[in-house]
Amino acid sequence: MNGYRTGAAIAEHPGYTIVENASLRGRNTLQVAAQAALLIDVRKPQALAEVFAYPALRTQPLLVLGAGSNILFAGDWPGIVLSIAARGIGVVEDRGDGALVRVEAGEAWNDVVAWSLAKGFAGLENLVLIPGLAGASPIQNIGAYGTEVGEFIETVEAFDREAGRLVRLGNAECAFGYRDSRFKRAPDRYVITAIELALPRSRPLRTGYAGIGEELAALGAAVPTPALVAEAIARIRTRKLPNPALIGNAGSFFKNPVIDADEAEALKRAHPALPAWPAGDGRTKLAAAWLIEQCGFKGLREGDAGVSDEHALVLVNHGHASGAELLALARRIVDTVAQRFGVVLEPEPRIVGAS
Repeated sequence: MNGYRTGAAIAEHPGYTIVENASLRGRNTLQVAAQAALLIDVRKPQALAEVFAYPALRTQPLLVLGAGSNILFAGDWPGIVLSIAARGIGVVEDRGDGALVRVEAGEAWNDVVAWSLAKGFAGLENLVLIPGLAGASPIQNIGAYGTEVGEFIETVEAFDREAGRLVRLGNAECAFGYRDSRFKRAPDRYVITAIELALPRSRPLRTGYAGIGEELAALGAAVPTPALVAEAIARIRTRKLPNPALIGNAGSFFKNPVIDADEAEALKRAHPALPAWPAGDGRTKLAAAWLIEQCGFKGLREGDAGVSDEHALVLVNHGHASGAELLALARRIVDTVAQRFGVVLEPEPRIVGAS
């Protein structure tokens, strides 16, 4: 796999393409410059056994990359980047009051939501406008406005590198948690190739979160529908979160911290305006954006690295910020919040190229 000019396609196969010395700037929504020694785009999951037979994949570090909406390249990737480009959405089984829907990993997540609404399914409306590909959705167990994708995933299909074959994992085997899953905890084992969603045709709408009711009223929606809820949430998200097509960002950069309820109550006494919600099992979830804003970071800009003036959870690249610069800013935010509130924030995106 050597001896080819930079950025040249070095191998074309029916199911995949290999590129050497590939730029990753256009493959991450933070739009930071990074390189990979090899980039493999897989169009047919059945080709993965052949791809993983290459000796280089046994000796070099591997990164599985989707749309790059949940990653920060703090430096170049020294090994191989693998991308699943398979596309397709369709009903596998009609169940009357719902259906089992198969989605290939390379489908854009927001297109999946739009498809489900157009076909008369409910449930995914609260997950509208989340960036990234369908194959990445189980890894982070993406969630928003009181809904998580893990509620609907019946099966995840993945290439198991230990077994050397495609496997199917049921919902319980995926071990979904808050922004967590089996796949996130074993990032070097599984390459997700498809998900199967059990989607109902009707279910109670979740409209009690973060201004959805007010937005529905502004839309004149006397009787809300899944499509109207999606429209309301899309409007809220558009106002709050910057568009990655206009300014580099990875959405929410920090998780909302979940802490002991007694500790949260003490914080609430000291800071009555602190937003907090019950998280079950004697735990409380805090608003990371509020903590960050109270520390003065909202709208901050240092060179081209900054924090959005629309939402304090969002780190932004104003043009030419490096991943290292964005990571340094993120670390300063974590340190400052910890010093002031005694709460340690955790990043949502995967950070590569730095310890």
